[in-house]
Formats: sequence, C-alpha cells, structure tokens
Amino acid sequence: MVDKYRNFIDGQWCDAASGETFLNRNPSNIDDVVGEFPASGPEDVDRACQAARAAYKEWRLVPPPKRGAVLLDIYHKMMEHKEQLAQLMSREMGKPIGEARGDVQEGIETAMYMSGEGRRMFGQTSTAEFKGKMAYSLRMPMGVAGLITPWNFPCAIPCWKAFPALICGDAVVIKPASDAPATAVRMAEIFAEAGLPKGLFNVVCGSGGKAGTALAEHPQVNVISFTGSTATGSKLAQITGRDLKRLSLEMGGKNAQIVMDDAKLDLAVEGAVWGAFGTAGQRCTATSRLIVHRKVLDEFTQRLIDGAKRVNIGPGNAESTNVGPLINEAALNKVESYVAIGRDEDHAELILGGKRMTAGDFAKGWFFEPTIFANGKRTMRIAREEIFGPLVLIIPVDSFDEAIDVLNDTDYGLSSSIYTQDVNRAHEAIRDIECGITYINGPTIGAETHMPFGGFKNTGNGHRESGTEVLSTYSEWKTIYVDYSGRLQRAQLDED
Repeated sequence: MVDKYRNFIDGQWCDAASGETFLNRNPSNIDDVVGEFPASGPEDVDRACQAARAAYKEWRLVPPPKRGAVLLDIYHKMMEHKEQLAQLMSREMGKPIGEARGDVQEGIETAMYMSGEGRRMFGQTSTAEFKGKMAYSLRMPMGVAGLITPWNFPCAIPCWKAFPALICGDAVVIKPASDAPATAVRMAEIFAEAGLPKGLFNVVCGSGGKAGTALAEHPQVNVISFTGSTATGSKLAQITGRDLKRLSLEMGGKNAQIVMDDAKLDLAVEGAVWGAFGTAGQRCTATSRLIVHRKVLDEFTQRLIDGAKRVNIGPGNAESTNVGPLINEAALNKVESYVAIGRDEDHAELILGGKRMTAGDFAKGWFFEPTIFANGKRTMRIAREEIFGPLVLIIPVDSFDEAIDVLNDTDYGLSSSIYTQDVNRAHEAIRDIECGITYINGPTIGAETHMPFGGFKNTGNGHRESGTEVLSTYSEWKTIYVDYSGRLQRAQLDED
C-alpha cells in the first residue's frame, strides 16, 4: 500500500485540482515507493497564493516578538519529531541518516535563531536636517513569499527560507522539489501542530515547469526565493523581471580546496574526502576541485585514494553509511557522462572509481563510486562545469599565487577552502578569493545558521540566506520623517 500525500493549503489537506499524481521513490532502492503526491498546476498554486494573501493581512499586524514566540513553539515541536523527519528524509532522497539528522537540526536551529529576530527587528534612528524633526527607518513585511526549494536539503533549506519570511510578517507558499516532497509536507503538519495560523505555510507539490512557474508568475506573490541550478535561476529571473518582482537566487558552485606545501596533510585529506563525497557530492558547496602544491602532490594524492576507498557506501538509512546514492537515474547518467568527458580530456587521468555500482545491494539503487581524476588543468570541462556528484579533480600548482588564480578562474563563487599553517597566507586568501564563503583549514561544505550564506558570480544574484542579512530578502525598508516644528520646512532647498 503506497502512502498518499496531499497539498497543504489554508490549513487543509487537498488533492491537485487535476487529480493527477506522481510517485516518489527511494534512491537507495527504487522498488520502495515513498509516496504518491499531487501533481499540482496553476489552479492549485492560485488557491495557495490566495490563502497566503488572506493570512498575511492578519499576520502582518502581529507584533514581531509574538511571531517569534510561534517560531519557538515550532522549534520545540520539530525537536520532538527530529528522528521521524530524518528517517523520512533519508528514505526519500538517500542522504545518510547521520547527515539527515544534521539537516533537520539545521532547520531546528534556524527556527530558534529566527524566533529571536522577533525582538531584534532593528531599523535605524538618525538625526534630521531641520529643527523640530526626527528620522528613522523600519522593516515592513512584503506579503507573500514563494519558495522553490531543492531536494538535497529537504528540511534545512525550506527552513532557511520560511522562518525569515514568517518573522518578517510574510506568508509562505512553498513548492518543494519533486524528488523530495515528503519532508516539506510533513513539516507543514508539524508547523500546524505547533500552532502556526492557517494559510501562513502552504505546500504545493508538483513539477517546476507547472507549479514552480505558476508560483513565480502569480500576481499575489511579492518575492521568490529559489535554490537550484543556474539554468533554472536564469529562467526565473526572466519571469520575475517582467513584473519587477524581487528574486533571491542561490545556485551552482565549482568549489575548490587549496592544499599548500605546509598543510597538515591528514587534516587536508580528511576535509577533501568529506567535501568531495559527503552527500555523494550533491551539495552546492561540494569540493569538486583540489588545487594541490606540487611539493605534496604525490603524498596527498595517495592519501586521498586511501581515504576514498575507506568510505562506506550504502543505503541512506543504514547507520554505517557515509556515502549514499545519487538522487535519480538522470543524475547517475550525468556523472557517467562527465567521467567520459574527463577520460577524453588531454592529460586527465582517472585514478579511482568512475563507474556506477550495480552488484548485490546496489542493484536497485542509483549508486556511483567515489571518483578521482588527477593531472587536471583549469581549462578542462570537468574543472569548469558543475557535476553534482562524487567526482573530484586534482589540479597541481607551483605556488600560492597560482593556487589563488586557479581557484578564482571559474564562473562560480560559492565556497572555498585553503589548508595552510601560514597565518599570512591564510589572510591573503581571505582577501583574494572570489567566493562568498572561505574556510581556513576546513572543507568547503557546512554552514551555520547565524552567518550569511551565498556566493559571487553565477552562484547567485546578490542576496544571502541565513544570518540577519536574509531579512532584507523578505522585508521592505520604510523611512519615516516626523516634523514637530509646526511649520513648513522644505527639504532639498538651500535654506536655513
């Protein structure tokens, strides 16, 4: 018996207006059907947006500290259901259960952090140009936030987007990825149990082409926040640009880890294995380039091979697994195609992996071997294009300056890392690397909820997730002038 999931709109569970559905399968075992979901379209999106608009009109008048109290209730309720959410997530998208628990915990911590922002919704108070006059600014809610979220972080990223929107006074319509919708649907149920008023968090399942596009185009939606591919982000920019609608984009990466000749190699290898193969390389911050000083190249390469061979590949819900499957057949085919591309590139050398795994327990899942290419060059396609799988390229360099230059030679600028014991080099790297995130002696993956997350270049369009900076995505600034002089004082004129 297949579990049947429904949309959550205005506090009610409902099917798609068309009655159409789609199946979601466990990528560790495609015979395991996680559930049947509504294949929603414009009519369903419209219903959700109308409900969100009506709920917003009441929610915007709730004082921010009281909104924060509701988020704190959600925090406690999510803590109660943490293991359930993690198990569901691991089943529907294959993330190792340990990582899935961390994904849920990040969502939980975002609820706690944003609940506190209800008492820190700070504006600015300033002096004015005239006597008997004061000036200050306030954050104002925007209305309805449309959230289009990816499958690789089914809890954390929806929370990154929804909780800042809610604390700012907005209502939310979320379109989760069709490869991992169950977590978002279960979150809606948990939020309702925690006391979030109806209509503030609506979930509409379906494809990006139908439900996602309808959400971006809907006239009741004031801001769209999207995490996903650069190609889709570019299409959303065209759609929202026609209506001058605010758009926050968090897209691709081609992240690099530099290993200098003075690096602690055990630590650098440990970071590289985790950064390249954690979540099977399916993170926008995954390490896909290893820029290694020639003086330590041979030793680092051998240690990396040994480390990659030790990873335990298996189904997501097995406690011993630390590398799970890819999300679907298309993702598996994409990684295979890049292995073929790498084999054909001049001088590139496949030194580990390179094949899908089909024997025994892997036969019914989308598993791929941890894959390492050596003797890389910055011009190679596998050095420049986002692969989103467990494939990493080693690029040798002769100096620190060359390493920085190679790292920056990409269309993306999300995350970066350097391993060195030289404090001066570390700070030069912080200054010169063109990325939104830089780690010193740590891998490229990982984020903390109180710090801004996002990148340069084709990684995004200038907005940030998390921290206090994200509040600017979901609020408008209003400047207030209060003139209590009792007479007309004409600004922008040259008079006393």
